[in-house]
Amino acid sequence: MNTPALHPATRPQHLAILIALAAMLSLALAMGIGRFAFTPLFPLMLRDGMLRSDAGAWLAASNYLGYLIGALCASRVRLQPARLLMLSLICIVIVTAAIGLTSSEWIWLILRFLAGLCSAWALIATSAWGLGWMANLARPRLAGLIYAGVGLGIVAAGIFCLWAAEKMPARMMWIVLAFLAALLALLPLIVSFYFPLPLAANNVAAPVSVTQVPASTSASGVTALIICYGMFGFGYILPATYLPAQARQLLDDPQIFGWAWPVFGMAAAASTLIVAGVLGKCNRLHVWATSHALMAVGVILPCLWLSMTSIVLAALLVGGNFMVITMLGMQEARARATANPTAVLARMTASFAFGQLLGPVVVALMDTFAADHASALRYALQLATACLVVSAIYLWRKAESA
Repeated sequence: MNTPALHPATRPQHLAILIALAAMLSLALAMGIGRFAFTPLFPLMLRDGMLRSDAGAWLAASNYLGYLIGALCASRVRLQPARLLMLSLICIVIVTAAIGLTSSEWIWLILRFLAGLCSAWALIATSAWGLGWMANLARPRLAGLIYAGVGLGIVAAGIFCLWAAEKMPARMMWIVLAFLAALLALLPLIVSFYFPLPLAANNVAAPVSVTQVPASTSASGVTALIICYGMFGFGYILPATYLPAQARQLLDDPQIFGWAWPVFGMAAAASTLIVAGVLGKCNRLHVWATSHALMAVGVILPCLWLSMTSIVLAALLVGGNFMVITMLGMQEARARATANPTAVLARMTASFAFGQLLGPVVVALMDTFAADHASALRYALQLATACLVVSAIYLWRKAESA
């Protein structure tokens, strides 16, 4: 089913809002539940004796690997973005329910791999579909609403885990989450079915929520952005993985840890709305570079000053920028590759996934020669900070030279 692209003036504003809301819920389901619900559920699964403590790392690695494979093969799937979105959401609901219906760690490894793979497909397909429609409807600032979905999904999953922790076992929580995910999927499934990506969306000049630089279709220009996006993945995953452990060393209060994840999601959701709505006059690459620099401060801060205050600030700086960078990176890549945006968005996502997968590997390698694990983590965080700073400098200079 193909909807012909019309002049933006002929498209009602309520259609743009409807599609943006559907894309927002798609990302809330795919990322907030499909990828990140494991974070607050993991300690509850340990509490209930569902898995061994060392199995968490393997399950996380399986999810990261699935995300990478999904990103690498997304452009080879012979489906329109809207159809790929529908397929991935349905699979995520099924996989989420399946975790609560089995007790085998080997099956969980497969399920977490599939959850990562489908999450990558959903992010790429939703970005291509949602940004395509926003360009066609001349509503670029609604991209902030779309990408706020990830943070809202994290908030919803975190609050649900807080509420249900004493009311039901972790196994049942996975099944209830799958039911909630199915409810969230209704709107994006219906809207993407009736409003697939417009035929001419790729040929419409795509205005953006921040002022864009002249698009460069050269391979080198796009490749450099993909590398910067991979550095972001490497820089993001280290604090996202290890900040809770650092906080636990300083303060052992389960309620505080329970609220840490929803607060992280709130920062992620609010940041995309603020950037899309307030910084409309700014250059997109300048904002992207600034976000890398701010994240670099959050990454290095616990190395220089380890306290609950510094960890909270680090969480806000990292959580408040990771979805802004995702939004801006996807917008910039799509603007520079209008001929085949899905393929470029897939390469961007694969680069992030590779950087994310590399983070724990680097820590493990540094463990072999560092005096202790804390030193190894500190060296890895310093390397991640350097990557973020170098990429920030490149993006800023790229904006200045355009």
